[in-house]
Amino acid sequence: MSLAAPRSLRRRVSDLLYLRPRFLLLLLLLPPLLWMGILYLGSLFNLMLYSFYSLNDFTGQVEYRFSLSAFKQLFSSAANVDIVLRTTLMALAVTLACAVIAFPIAYYIAFYTRGSARAFWYLMVLLPLWSSYLIKVYAWRLILAGEGVVSWFFNALGLGWLLQGVLSLPVIGGTSLSNSYLGMFLVFTYIWLPYMILPIIAALERVPRSLIQASSDLGARPRQTFWKVVWPLSIPGVAAGSIFTFSLTLGDYIIPQVVGQPGFFIGQMVYVQQGTAGNLPLAAAFSVVPVVIIAIYLLIVRRMGAFNAL
Repeated sequence: MSLAAPRSLRRRVSDLLYLRPRFLLLLLLLPPLLWMGILYLGSLFNLMLYSFYSLNDFTGQVEYRFSLSAFKQLFSSAANVDIVLRTTLMALAVTLACAVIAFPIAYYIAFYTRGSARAFWYLMVLLPLWSSYLIKVYAWRLILAGEGVVSWFFNALGLGWLLQGVLSLPVIGGTSLSNSYLGMFLVFTYIWLPYMILPIIAALERVPRSLIQASSDLGARPRQTFWKVVWPLSIPGVAAGSIFTFSLTLGDYIIPQVVGQPGFFIGQMVYVQQGTAGNLPLAAAFSVVPVVIIAIYLLIVRRMGAFNAL
């Protein structure tokens, strides 16, 4: 009798879940919905809420009253506006470079590889993601240092003058690649490149080969086939990859801290303001900026069908 009761209960529960599939679906979705609703959206809402509070200049305490003083402080300072522009321009440059580099690689993998060769190239694309993010960043700092591999290579080819000429350029130059915005740009591009390649491969693999064959049969040259058939159908993949590279660059605060010229990015300002400075409202206001920029960016790429390639 003691064993029959629980077995009967399990059967009733099983019958209930079988007869009510929507209830079963609700049970399955409840944990991820709670995770998204409470932990993710809740923390995001709390963050945005803090941006509408202010900091008492005398006590250093947060005053929990509605105020736009944090946003006024953010946008009234030329240095803060410069930080926003610098971060956004770097994110755009990295996204563009990743698209230019990733597309030929993805094109080759999608159209010219099969079987084990394709698996090998997928492995090559994914391999950098298996190592630690911090190790890669610090490794690149050593590679780009004045005594690093890149400088040695240029000097060995007798092209040291060319590297020094590039480093002497305003804005992007510096004392060495590891202390320049150019070096920071290279590290960002390397780190986020796989996130651009994979969505483009997915988009290119969905291009119907019959369309390419039909274009060729109708007398179109390879260049015309590419621009009229392949490229329009691959745009959602490029847009999807750009979501990753743009948003990840916009929110990163470690690479600007390790590589590049002294100068804050948005992520660093959030880190400093919520930590050393103790100005949580201003840190929250800085955090809202990339959220707004990415939201606008998502609306743009959504029109390009980016979400179809995710």
